Amino acid sequence: MRSRSLVGFAAVCTILGVAACGGLKDALTAHVDVVARAGSQELSVTRLGDMLGGAKIQVPVTRDNAAILTDIWTGYQQIAYAAAHGDSLKDSKAIDLALAPIINMQKLQRFMDSASKTFKVDSGSEAAYNQAGGGLLAARHILLAYKNQGVPPSAAEKDSLRKRAAMVRAQVTPANFTELVKKYSGDPSAAQNNGNLGVFQKGVMIPAFSAATAALKPGEISQPIETNFGFHIIQRLPYADAQKDFSAQYSQAAKHIADSTYMAQLETGANVQVKDNAAAAIKGAAKDPGKHRKDNTTLASYKGGNLTVQNFLDWIETTPPQQQIMQRIPQAPDSVLKPFIKQIATQQVLLARADSAKIDVPAAERTNMYNEIGNLVTNVWGALGVDPKQLADSAKSTAEKERLAASRVDAYLDRMMAGQAQPLSLPTPLKKMLDAKYESSINSAGIDRAFERATKVRASADSARAANQPKSQIPLPGMGAPAGPPPGGAQPPAAQPTPAPAPAPKPPKP
Repeated sequence: MRSRSLVGFAAVCTILGVAACGGLKDALTAHVDVVARAGSQELSVTRLGDMLGGAKIQVPVTRDNAAILTDIWTGYQQIAYAAAHGDSLKDSKAIDLALAPIINMQKLQRFMDSASKTFKVDSGSEAAYNQAGGGLLAARHILLAYKNQGVPPSAAEKDSLRKRAAMVRAQVTPANFTELVKKYSGDPSAAQNNGNLGVFQKGVMIPAFSAATAALKPGEISQPIETNFGFHIIQRLPYADAQKDFSAQYSQAAKHIADSTYMAQLETGANVQVKDNAAAAIKGAAKDPGKHRKDNTTLASYKGGNLTVQNFLDWIETTPPQQQIMQRIPQAPDSVLKPFIKQIATQQVLLARADSAKIDVPAAERTNMYNEIGNLVTNVWGALGVDPKQLADSAKSTAEKERLAASRVDAYLDRMMAGQAQPLSLPTPLKKMLDAKYESSINSAGIDRAFERATKVRASADSARAANQPKSQIPLPGMGAPAGPPPGGAQPPAAQPTPAPAPAPKPPKP
């Protein structure tokens, strides 16, 4: 089998020529020994494995962290290569292209701000208040509290407290409510708020309290209502007493409802249809976004266009990093992902409307964006020690500058993995600019081999450290403690967290 393979390889070389086969040999060699290329530099399996495995900071040796470190190396080498060539990355067209997702989101917000002004929204009228509009209620209460909160009362205590509550209720009127709160209420906050709970959503309070409040007309006072905290005497506040807070909360809720109605009508009118393979497609893209930046696979169709994987990734780019959308997607069920894709497609429909309405970002704001990119590049250059002026002091030719810049990146990474330097952030728009202008590639098989090497390096270091520990049967502090986060605070993709249950209804402050 081996001889036939070699004969086959020789035949290919005869047909394609020596140069072509030299390239093939390089490719085969890179597959084994090279993890990544960027600019004029290569990241070897040995280099990556030693960096991760020999890190002095607490970085878990995982394949995900090997991939993260590869991305960091690639970005740093690209921006260093730009410095060696005196490229300040100030091309406005390139910046516009890289910032397109952010610009589009700003256009969308401006369009919705304009559209929302046409919505007819109740500002919080008395009629809306009387009907508990928006699910909003307002009340004050007197709490006859059980002695030991959290401990079920005895039958005798409950009966005694019920009788006392009935006695207090017989005295209560709107005029003396505040006075009796001060005299009888066991709510710790009563001294500050006179029992006034303000405006609240029905679901915020425990069910018995909410139901009793909702059953009252504005101004009415309830009979004693039992909850786990004791017995409550509730007055639903008159509109005049709650108007200011009610109007503010109701208007906000009404605007949200109007926005949701508008978006639902837009989605229906555009006939947004999610493709059957859409969930699988974005799961693949989420695992390796860099490979899918130009992926034109259709996720959803609508009147006048399609949502592609590339479009989807652009929209996700505008979400706050703390939401960890990309990390959550691979483990999310299709039943969650398909509505999410539909929502993103509807945003794209909305963007088309914004473009039709000639909505754009003001020139002054664009200029600020350009300046921010320029400042970011300068700051990263300075931190890495590759500012063109610094390079020119020690190197003359472009090739010399490339080598010097690359060596300073490697030195910075060594300091970073030793805990002597902080990871430098290269935001997605800047990385996209670098990728568009300067070639780079990552070899998945190389990452696998580097991870294997890092595992051995770390195991060897741990063994040496353990051998130097004093003999003791008492565990030393910190032994077995979980490792800290990987460089840059980036975390390997975690399993899809179970959605947190809806918060339990809050009781009135006891």
